[in-house]
Amino acid sequence: MSIKAKPTAAEPKTLHEMTDLIAQQQSRLREGGGESGQARQRKLGRLPVRERLHLLFDENAPQIELNLWAGYAMYPEVGEVPAAGVVTTVGYVHGRLVMCVANDASVKAGAFFPATCKKVLRSQRVAMRCSLPLIYLVDSAGVYLPMQDEIFPDEDDFGRIFRNNSVISAMGIPQYAAVMGNCVAGGAYLPVLSDKILMTAGSELYLAGPALVKAAIGQQVSAEELGGAKMHAQISGTVDFFEPDDPSCLKRLRALVDLLPEPHKPGASAPDSARPGTDLYELVSLDGRKEYDVHDVLSCIVDRESLHEYKHDYGQSLVCAYAAINGRKVGIVASQHVRRKSRLGELQIGGVIYHDSADKAARFIMDCEQTRLPIIFFQDVTGFMVGRDSEQHGIIRSGAKLVNAVSNVTVPKITIIVGGSFGAGNYALCGKAFDPTFIFAWPSGKYAVMGGAQAANTLLQLEQRQADRLGKKLVDADIAMLREKIMSDYQSKTDIRYGAARGWVDAIIAPHETRQVLITALEAACRPPPAGGFRAGVFQV
Repeated sequence: MSIKAKPTAAEPKTLHEMTDLIAQQQSRLREGGGESGQARQRKLGRLPVRERLHLLFDENAPQIELNLWAGYAMYPEVGEVPAAGVVTTVGYVHGRLVMCVANDASVKAGAFFPATCKKVLRSQRVAMRCSLPLIYLVDSAGVYLPMQDEIFPDEDDFGRIFRNNSVISAMGIPQYAAVMGNCVAGGAYLPVLSDKILMTAGSELYLAGPALVKAAIGQQVSAEELGGAKMHAQISGTVDFFEPDDPSCLKRLRALVDLLPEPHKPGASAPDSARPGTDLYELVSLDGRKEYDVHDVLSCIVDRESLHEYKHDYGQSLVCAYAAINGRKVGIVASQHVRRKSRLGELQIGGVIYHDSADKAARFIMDCEQTRLPIIFFQDVTGFMVGRDSEQHGIIRSGAKLVNAVSNVTVPKITIIVGGSFGAGNYALCGKAFDPTFIFAWPSGKYAVMGGAQAANTLLQLEQRQADRLGKKLVDADIAMLREKIMSDYQSKTDIRYGAARGWVDAIIAPHETRQVLITALEAACRPPPAGGFRAGVFQV
């Protein structure tokens, strides 16, 4: 299976075309190890991971799959590792919102790569932040040994998963683990550190397999004696529920989740958005060059007639507003993408943060904290304004206030990257480093410390200085070729798929689905925390 796009007559020119291309590539990513990998699963009497998830989640209920692009094109020496060999999804089980982490054994036997660890840790952090019950469908060969040095030891590596298991349990957040295949070595701690453990016939759970046991202590033992489901159910007592097959295991999981308190039932239906989501494709261009009024974008996302803009006539390069999405009240901080003149006659360029807009946004964010409103950031930002006038207006001081406010608010923060996410603008509007509860991007999203043209000019100057120091003379043809190479390399790394592969965004979403994604994300993000008090988690006895 190849994830790369099939050859087309031309590269996508519009946001709609790019969205279609991303959808095709995501469809191939969801195939995991392809037909051959899924056939191996069936031969072992096991279901492919996405069939397991289909049986687990409520039918026709919304879901948000996180980090589908994890590991994309990152390990060429071992071939493709679709979705980093694990599926992480926020979805509904008997009407309760949960986080599910499911190994895909059709991809390298479900082995853990560096991106796999990062992806699982992100799902645990989201579950902790949102108080989401966690379900683990375990079917993994453990650490990918040739890369063990990048997976095993550090604070954001494999071991952190098990530390988080213990902390999550102590937080009072339920964890369910179903061993539905291999679960070996250090990975065996994950299910045993969960609150409830299920295991299917034919699965294996042990610290060391038969071959390693024989090599280490000379003992000849079968896999079933060592760590089979019946042994753990009848002799070691490690397993709480023994299940004959995948369907019965998933049915039992659903029944156990149904024991949780009844979910909150929504009240009367809220008004829809004023404009359909499909209008977004006409408003926003793929290359980011077209101006658009962000009010028009918001009218495709928030409830009709719910938007109340804060300081409308001041700091107009950022729009701050109170609004509702499916009836849930939110605060919004959004990059404006049209040129405006301030009341003092200053021309302000769309996508740039000026001193007055930074001051306004900082105060607005603190007000949302005061009234406990979740905040949604819409990024299409090239950075803060530079130059003499801006510095004299105190842009550094204003920017620092905004960064401070974004850093310290405790209400849920959700970020949507519409277009550019450049430099300190990424930080000020709640980029990944500022702990957004969720961060999503449109296919038009771009991540970098600065725009491609500026970066190319800067890097080209450095290359020319290096050539001068070495006594080389670059002719115009050399400079043009070097510029093209720098631009090509830089642009490939600003592509949102490059960032998604590294976990910089949780998902690349279709623009017209933004409202529904936000409805589900807000429901997760606004869940109440567990009741306080001392907890030590659930110990094995």
